[in-house]
Amino acid sequence: MFAYIVRRVLQMIPTLFGVMLLVFVLFNVFGGDPSLVLAGKHLTAESLANIRAQLGLDKSQFAQFMIFVKQVLTLDFGTSWSTQQPVSDIIGSRIGPSLLLTGSMLVVDLLIAIPLAATVAYFRRGLTDRIVTICCTIAMSVSALVYIIAGQYWLAYKWGLFPVSGWGNSAFHNLWYYVPLPMLMGLMVSLGPDIRFYRSFFVEELSNDYVRTARAKGLSERVVMLKHVLRNALIPVVTTVMMSLPYLLIGALVLETFFSIPGMGNAVVLAVNNSDFPIIKAITVYIALATMVFNLLADLIYKLIDPRVQLK
Repeated sequence: MFAYIVRRVLQMIPTLFGVMLLVFVLFNVFGGDPSLVLAGKHLTAESLANIRAQLGLDKSQFAQFMIFVKQVLTLDFGTSWSTQQPVSDIIGSRIGPSLLLTGSMLVVDLLIAIPLAATVAYFRRGLTDRIVTICCTIAMSVSALVYIIAGQYWLAYKWGLFPVSGWGNSAFHNLWYYVPLPMLMGLMVSLGPDIRFYRSFFVEELSNDYVRTARAKGLSERVVMLKHVLRNALIPVVTTVMMSLPYLLIGALVLETFFSIPGMGNAVVLAVNNSDFPIIKAITVYIALATMVFNLLADLIYKLIDPRVQLK
């Protein structure tokens, strides 16, 4: 196990180098000259030269790439071009609200989707399966914007069950006061496809020969479902969940915008609108690093779920 982890970590090095090279080429070679954006309307040769010197754009491409490599290794991406704040401070202040929203939404989604998917798979082709499938299809057919606007108008403005938007300073207060409505709107969008997706895994496992063998041995349905079917069906579920975890870092763009949540989603939108390359590059590198780490964790979880899995 330890040798496998070391080997995977070493494999991350060339992958990270490739990500850094790709990001550098996209932003520094094809992204245009950011000094023209920062100089604004009052562009002079002197101001343009000063900005290029401050950003290191007057150096060679190789020197600029080495500066970027140093930024990645130290996780220090300098200051934001639009706010002049350190990028690390901006990300540090905004990642909490995003994780509070998307993390709680993911947990509730899994707690609802996995048991419901297993239930409808067990009663497949029955009335329960058909009703749930129809409800999921209808829910998937409605735009996220419709859910958000209707939820804010009826649940918040008309009935006063939730605040329309906003965010506080206390994580506990935010979790119980500001998070429920955007989380509910997010679940309305995600539960339908997740239930149908997870259902397919359980249906596939229920059709395997080992399930018929377990039943022929006289094992109860509870043991068959929990000990055999659930364990094997969780492997693709874990893959799906672990692949989605890195994107929790950038939050929920639409939800954060409509509900005025100061998270990473808002930061991404502002950075794109302002051509704030340092923030965009930092978030891109963070997502790449998180993807590699969570892929490794997914393999380790496979081993915990089923010790027969061979890690290669």
